[in-house]
Amino acid sequence: MPQFESHFFSSLIFWEVVSFAILLFVLYKYAFPGILAVLEERERKIKDSLDQAERHRFEAEGRLKEYEAKLNAASKEAEGLLAAAKERAQRLLEENEQRLTSEAERIKGDATREIDQERRKAVQEIRSQTTELALMVAEKVVQRSLTDADHRRLADEALDALAKSPAR
Repeated sequence: MPQFESHFFSSLIFWEVVSFAILLFVLYKYAFPGILAVLEERERKIKDSLDQAERHRFEAEGRLKEYEAKLNAASKEAEGLLAAAKERAQRLLEENEQRLTSEAERIKGDATREIDQERRKAVQEIRSQTTELALMVAEKVVQRSLTDADHRRLADEALDALAKSPAR
């Protein structure tokens, strides 16, 4: 194998080293700056994206806390409104109960007064009928016609007698 002979092998290595150095120089001069620029640009974009994502995460956490605070405030406000509504409903219920109680008392008082008035009216009618009956009886007994003054005197006497008699 000729490539492994020492005088041929050393010249081959020399030309391989030279060609590798030229390739490395060309790559370093022309290819690496572009590749490195693209890699640096990509690294910068990734870093910016990560920074932006971190900012968005902080903003989202802040908004979440703000929304939670607003939700808690709204919940407390709703609880307060509910408690106020319950209190108002209870107060209205009590007011209605008092109003109905006073209305019932007023109706009961009116009914009692009406009953008393009707009882007095009935007693007055009974007295007047009793007086007329007593006058008729007295007229029959006396067998003569009485004057108005006699009628009144006899009626008053009958009423006094009726009032003095024991009540049944």
